[in-house]
Amino acid sequence: MTEPRTSDAAAAASRGARLTAEGFGSFLIVFLGIGASLFTTMLFVDPGAGSAVNLTVALAFGIALLAAFSSFSGISGGHFSPAITIGAAAAGRLAWRDVLPYVLAQVVGAVIASTALIVVGLFGPERWLERVQDAGFASTGWGTLSPGGFGMPAVIVIEVILTVLLVLVFLSVTHPVRRSAAAGVAIGLTFAAVQFVAIPVAGGAGNPARSIATAIYGGIDPLAQLWVFLVFPALAAAAVGVAYRALFDGTVDSEGVQPDGDESDGGEVPLSRP
Repeated sequence: MTEPRTSDAAAAASRGARLTAEGFGSFLIVFLGIGASLFTTMLFVDPGAGSAVNLTVALAFGIALLAAFSSFSGISGGHFSPAITIGAAAAGRLAWRDVLPYVLAQVVGAVIASTALIVVGLFGPERWLERVQDAGFASTGWGTLSPGGFGMPAVIVIEVILTVLLVLVFLSVTHPVRRSAAAGVAIGLTFAAVQFVAIPVAGGAGNPARSIATAIYGGIDPLAQLWVFLVFPALAAAAVGVAYRALFDGTVDSEGVQPDGDESDGGEVPLSRP
């Protein structure tokens, strides 16, 4: 008897339903997370209140991801980030032919969210939208875009390490056999913790779709630096996906589950029960 790595519900959903779920989830995360980043700063006039802003934004991202995962993971698997999608494919949880559609759906959802925030800003206080766009529109980056003034090497290291940790947690708690009953909580809290570290260094990250959505409204500098937040998360996610599959799915585990099935088509690899 075989059990696919993805959930039965996700496997049964049509491609259109899965892509729509990924788009909605990505919209939810970016709208709430970036919205908190843009609007919360208006509430803190004390220059020393940066830690309060960072806490608020990190929790907004984590809670939004928890809500998105709880709502849509049964349809699409609950990726909402190109890094997670690439990691899942490298680990054998998703067919490679589905990676590009998933990524496009995530980016579209994220861009619609940042566009909606632009629309809100059009009716905000005088010159508010102009000021936040001049400041980078909560974009990720280094140098002048880094809240802490960190350089590109620091941002690359942070992106790689945090992506590895986030994808590792996702693959672990959503495993079709060893899955956690509190997977959404674990992923949401991990994403919030990722933001605690990423915001001071790079303005946040851990999700290339989020970086794209803000860079397109943040000006030349965020767009010029965007490649770091696309290339290195993708490489890190692919590496951890392959490593996870080799380390944890390569042999019979404590429940007697062993990988099986034909991998020649690059599709999902089933787990075999004795």
